[in-house]
Amino acid sequence: MNLASIAKARRRTVGTKETLKALERGEPKAVFVAEDAERRVVEPVLRLCAEKNVPVVRVESMAALGRACGIKVGCASASIIEE
Repeated sequence: MNLASIAKARRRTVGTKETLKALERGEPKAVFVAEDAERRVVEPVLRLCAEKNVPVVRVESMAALGRACGIKVGCASASIIEE
């Protein structure tokens, strides 16, 4: 999975809160995490991904992830729910 796949996804979450909620429901097929995001913000996401065996894709920056999600600000984490 690459960054382009989240841009093409039919359903996705954008942001850590939405991504955590989706993970708790078992929805994401893959989760994207920005390398430059604060550790305390993405740690709960990474922990749930490990528990639920959801693949994690590392992205170079929050700005790049935000652009791929179609927003004008940075994004610490996002996920693909439906491709």
